[in-house]
Amino acid sequence: MIPAEVWVMFLGYTVPMVFSPGPGNTVLATAGGRFGIRGSLPFWTGFEVANVALCLLYGLGLGRALQGVPALHGILRWCSVVYLLYLAWGFFRASSTPAGAEKEPERLGFVEGLFTVALNPKIHSMILVMFSQFLNPAGGMLSQAAQLTAAFLVVCVACHFPWIYGGKLILGRFRSARALRIQGWTFGACMVAVAAYVAVA
Repeated sequence: MIPAEVWVMFLGYTVPMVFSPGPGNTVLATAGGRFGIRGSLPFWTGFEVANVALCLLYGLGLGRALQGVPALHGILRWCSVVYLLYLAWGFFRASSTPAGAEKEPERLGFVEGLFTVALNPKIHSMILVMFSQFLNPAGGMLSQAAQLTAAFLVVCVACHFPWIYGGKLILGRFRSARALRIQGWTFGACMVAVAAYVAVA
């Protein structure tokens, strides 16, 4: 059993890290603003499933083999940049639809949620550090990894929902054709800005 003081430190580390602005939360807010909470559920589910998969990967020690590949971080970073630019292009393309065409952009789905996490170097680093700090080598690794993964999932759901809801609350009320075009350009610009940040960070 993981001691109570470790759980306090765990929350002190994970809550600020998960809740803080970053590429993943930006995409979650964008999805909430564009598609609403219900429309964002497939994307959000894929997002959290990928978080759990990374937790199991790093928590069971398999991630150490990946960390032994020095080029992996750079590859992940540039794949993330390309993927964010792909998402931006989707928003820009939807915004350029002629007036009266009433074309709704493709929703972000389960697979997009998986990719958003899998290609995010910040999330890889955060989870790796989490297990490095809170796994006790003297205890049962499988049990600890399962407990930390479950707790991390709870933190993620609790911290990601406000981003989706906030996006819906702030941007979801603007539904005219002109407002949707402005949103598309704004969301696309946000994705480009995040891609630039990931590229230089």
